[in-house]
Amino acid sequence: MPSTPQALPAALLPREKLQQHGAQSLADAELLALLLRTGTRGKHVLALADEILRHFGGVSGLLNAEPKQLHHIKGLGPAKRAELLAVMELARRSLGQNLREQAAFGAPDDVAQYLQLHLAHKTHEVFAALFLDSQHRLLAMEELFRGTLNQTSVYPREVVLRALHHHAAAVILAHNHPSGDLTPSAADIALTQTLQQALHLVDVRVLDHLVVSSQGHCSMQSKGLI
Repeated sequence: MPSTPQALPAALLPREKLQQHGAQSLADAELLALLLRTGTRGKHVLALADEILRHFGGVSGLLNAEPKQLHHIKGLGPAKRAELLAVMELARRSLGQNLREQAAFGAPDDVAQYLQLHLAHKTHEVFAALFLDSQHRLLAMEELFRGTLNQTSVYPREVVLRALHHHAAAVILAHNHPSGDLTPSAADIALTQTLQQALHLVDVRVLDHLVVSSQGHCSMQSKGLI
């Protein structure tokens, strides 16, 4: 009888490898295979996991995927899609909790990952803000404006009103570039300067403006643009 798609040598089984060497010893495809548990006819679970990661461009791309994008992957039934979506949401909540408990500006990688998980997968441009307290801990995140693939309309008055609503002492601005190009445009830079001036009038500091995509992020502060 032919072997089943899941019949792998013991040395290759992710669960056994995890138990013996710890989760850090597993490759991305092996970690995903643990979630998927089974493959499809003619394809073992590791091959399916590897195919999914290649389709989305790696772990970051998968975590940034829209739920409807998972429907097009052969071998991902409703149960597996639900598990993946649950893991994605847990990742978002974990990062959000970290930002609420520590100074956000002291954890730039967490901030960038948090924003990527929320914005990078969107196919239209979205402008958002992280509202921070005086110790730069996260009070709230809000998606404030949506636009087309190429532009979005942001109203400084509305950003100021939301900052006052949350009693924020500082903000981190963010928007996504669905094209994948992380280079801040001239319009992005001009908008940031306008918002800095408007928020300064109510004693709210702009700490950074991040451009995010599934390929990564760009900090205007680190580029000397703020």
